Amino acid sequence: QVQLVESGGGLVQPGGSLRLSCAASGRTVTNYHMGWFRQAPGKEREFVAAITWSAVTSYAESVKGRFTISRDNAKNTVYLQMNSLKPEDTAVYYCAAGRSYPVINSHSYPYWGQGTQVTVSS
Repeated sequence: QVQLVESGGGLVQPGGSLRLSCAASGRTVTNYHMGWFRQAPGKEREFVAAITWSAVTSYAESVKGRFTISRDNAKNTVYLQMNSLKPEDTAVYYCAAGRSYPVINSHSYPYWGQGTQVTVSS
């Protein structure tokens, strides 16, 4: 089993930045794909970014050029650096771990964190 705990969410003004962290425990996630998804009120959960075990990254079009996903295998942790935040980025952000493809599909991830709230507002 893999346990995931997200942190780093909060309230930020439009144009600001946040860095989310996802710490894994239970087993090493070196051989897992790691993904970030988000869910806004009244909307379905959507893909944000993913990084494969070989460090290949994928991004949703809405965040490309603004968000960066990275991983530190020594710390069993994955990060999501979010810059130039917009009000439409407001959502609960979830970290996920899995081994299946495609990495943009939430069904590829059996392990999920509890989520961290990100609110972009002036």
